[in-house]
Amino acid sequence: MIGHVKAEHRMERNYLKGRDGDRANAVLAAAGYNFSLLIRWLEVLSRALIRALLRAASIPQTV
Repeated sequence: MIGHVKAEHRMERNYLKGRDGDRANAVLAAAGYNFSLLIRWLEVLSRALIRALLRAASIPQTV
């Protein structure tokens, strides 16, 4: 999983030194993956919200 995440987020090379660098690189790859999932979720949410607002604006209100 980490290899795929690193490849998708331009993290092919580990520039951090030693075992701590390897650990930090894995954590950063996971954070990048989670951030991309969050961005996709926010995109879906915003599209649904805009769609709902446009529908509500197009319905005539009777008093």
